[in-house]
Amino acid sequence: MKLVRYGAPGAEKPGLIDNDGKLRDLSGRIADVAGAALSPESLATLSAVDPSNLPAVDGNPRLGPCVVGTGKFICIGLNYSDHAAETGAAVPPEPIIFMKATSAICGPNDDLVIPRGSQKTDWEVELGVVIGKTAKYVSEADALDYVAGYCTVHDVSERAFQIEHEGQWTKGKSADTFGPTGPWLATKDEIADPQNLPMWLRVNGETMQDGSTRTMIYGVAHLVSYLSRFMSLQPDDIISTGTPPGVGMGMKPPRYLKPGDVVELGIEGLGSQKQTCVADE
Repeated sequence: MKLVRYGAPGAEKPGLIDNDGKLRDLSGRIADVAGAALSPESLATLSAVDPSNLPAVDGNPRLGPCVVGTGKFICIGLNYSDHAAETGAAVPPEPIIFMKATSAICGPNDDLVIPRGSQKTDWEVELGVVIGKTAKYVSEADALDYVAGYCTVHDVSERAFQIEHEGQWTKGKSADTFGPTGPWLATKDEIADPQNLPMWLRVNGETMQDGSTRTMIYGVAHLVSYLSRFMSLQPDDIISTGTPPGVGMGMKPPRYLKPGDVVELGIEGLGSQKQTCVADE
């Protein structure tokens, strides 16, 4: 299934995209794409529903973040061998973990707001993993049982805030609109192999990133298991698993986003996003 949330910010309704690409209303079946609705039992029940029996949604409504109620937005740094190489960093011996503020989460096509004082706002297309049931001390062999599905994430980064200021990376990752998610949450049955997904990103029509989850250093199952050693993972939590090469910071000279730029990005099977960059007021 391709689960979505549609409508005005803060008033989104749950829906799904049927096999013909039509948006269908799910509000008669679940309260939202969140919590217990993401459990294996709930997803199995929803998958048995004939989409043609669900109300069709007319027009082209705004799509919100594909999951709501996220308690933890966990990111993995330098998790692609070719991206580590372009930044001049060594391959990390264990996953690098940092947090992104949940207030950064927004819809996949909402404006990307460049924060005040930013000179180095950068792009990063990433595979998002959404947790469906509580995971604690889970084995790598069982880890995917705790995953509800996958989505496209744009891990927007302000490199000066992230690297040139004191402290941890979080401050460069957490501005409002720095975490577009969606357009949809694809349940696990939609994705045969999360470690073989082409992914891409363009700025003003120019391809910047053209990679694949094949070059991840630490795969999804390893990450879920590894993280569950240090914290329990809860339904609605998002793990953003790192980015392939082609970020602005790695270019010579570096290139960064400015107001008026248009960013498009996507992952095979997980849909695409499009954001227009605007200055914070």
